[in-house]
Amino acid sequence: VQLVESGGGLVQAGGSLRLSCVASGRSFSRDAMAWFRQAPGKERKFVADIRNGGSTNYADSVKGRFTISRDNGKNTVFLQMNSQKPEDTAVYYCAADQFGNWRNPDFWGQGTQVTVSS
Repeated sequence: VQLVESGGGLVQAGGSLRLSCVASGRSFSRDAMAWFRQAPGKERKFVADIRNGGSTNYADSVKGRFTISRDNGKNTVFLQMNSQKPEDTAVYYCAADQFGNWRNPDFWGQGTQVTVSS
């Protein structure tokens, strides 16, 4: 089982990026999926999640700017990031868990770097 993130890069403040996380090894259509991020010298923090029924949750810091979505047919979860700010700079990680237990999810991706310049 593997989660592979892509889509990170360098963007100017106010710009947009779309991250993808492709899951392989089995179907993840019944799992909750999430995005986390870790800035240099800081703890990994929750960004957003999406349950198997499609309900979503967001950290206050990204509400109204980021959108999480999933394509179960492609075993992929996305994070559309708009109106980005320098404080969004971090390594972004994808996670999957059968029950949405984000304290200790079943699977983690390797991360993708997002850098927002001011």
